[in-house]
Amino acid sequence: MQPLRRDRDFRRYFVARIASGVGSMVTYVALPVLVYQVTGSNLWTGFVAVSEALPYLCFGLFAGAIADRVDRRRLMVGADLCSALALGSIPLAYTFGVLTAPHVLAAAFAAQTLFVFFDSANFGALAALAGRDRLAAANSTVSGGATAIEVTVPALTGALLVLIAPAPLIGLDAVSFVASALLVRGILRPLSVEGPGTRQTMTADIQEGLRFLLGDRTVRTMTLVAGLSNVAAAAFMGQLVPWMDQVLGVRPGGDPRFGLMWMVMGLGGLSGSVLFPASARWIGEARVALVFLPVSVVCVVACALLNHWLWASLMVGVWYLAFMVVALTTITVRQKITPDRLQGRVNTTGRMLAFGLCWPAGALLGGVLSEAYGPRAAVWATAAVLGVTTVVAWSPYGRARIRATDSTSRAAMATQP
Repeated sequence: MQPLRRDRDFRRYFVARIASGVGSMVTYVALPVLVYQVTGSNLWTGFVAVSEALPYLCFGLFAGAIADRVDRRRLMVGADLCSALALGSIPLAYTFGVLTAPHVLAAAFAAQTLFVFFDSANFGALAALAGRDRLAAANSTVSGGATAIEVTVPALTGALLVLIAPAPLIGLDAVSFVASALLVRGILRPLSVEGPGTRQTMTADIQEGLRFLLGDRTVRTMTLVAGLSNVAAAAFMGQLVPWMDQVLGVRPGGDPRFGLMWMVMGLGGLSGSVLFPASARWIGEARVALVFLPVSVVCVVACALLNHWLWASLMVGVWYLAFMVVALTTITVRQKITPDRLQGRVNTTGRMLAFGLCWPAGALLGGVLSEAYGPRAAVWATAAVLGVTTVVAWSPYGRARIRATDSTSRAAMATQP
């Protein structure tokens, strides 16, 4: 099969994800600024994070079942266009002087809910488009593009906010969704291998996806590793700013070291995305987790002990590299083993557990410990959770499932049409 860089349909897909990602990152930065300007309230501004995280927890199971029932291309295009309408209403209302905080939060909630449906279809669409033998490279390419956006776009958005009000900037996100819809619509190859799924009841569809996720031992193990890794990552990342300020003496706002540390972390994530395909070829896609989980533990323990910002930033960068590799491992293995007709349900449920449930739990854990004992306690908690994750992966059961993954995924690939 031809390399991804020469695959015209994959290039359309990748550009669509980049266009949408750039717009979404602009909104990610501009939205809380807009709400704060409109209300002057810390509480209302905090609701922005709730509006971004809640939809996956509320609609993940339902969205996965829908994605496996309908044409994926139509669902992705429809979700993009509806997101453009939802977010486009913000600059429109701003222009006419009728914009309110509830309007902004409702539009953000609607756009994030639509993304849950887009993402549910996207899991299977990428597997169908890339083919299972190119799936590791495809996930790495998409993740690398997303990480590059995270490194560059927030700083550019911050600069633009000096010149442009946040509401018109959010209009750029609406335009990016239209561009994404047109690009996805232009993909020639089918995005479903088996066609629309079964016509059993919605409850039965959801139960079927849950049975596969919980019943397949390899998928279950990788989902557990992903969930624990997200608990640890959320506990750490949620307290990065207090840790930098109170432990390392890096003050947020005005201290150039603050931006540098975030940039190093972003570069670490980008390096992990680049490193994953080669590591998967050399070690085996699932075995990569066995190597990089201990690396992440060492890096976080070093962060808990260090007081100098430069060495700490390097450890944060390497930790995020390892986190990115483990995350890509769990996603790729789950996609390769899951039958096409279950891709939406199984992968969306996995994402719902990792992001919708485990990420808020980790953020709460880190926040409570940091408030009571200082931010260094949250870093030690991160190391402890990562230690448990490593023990799970390296246990006789975990190693057996991980070592069996390559042969399992090859067998699954052989049975796929």
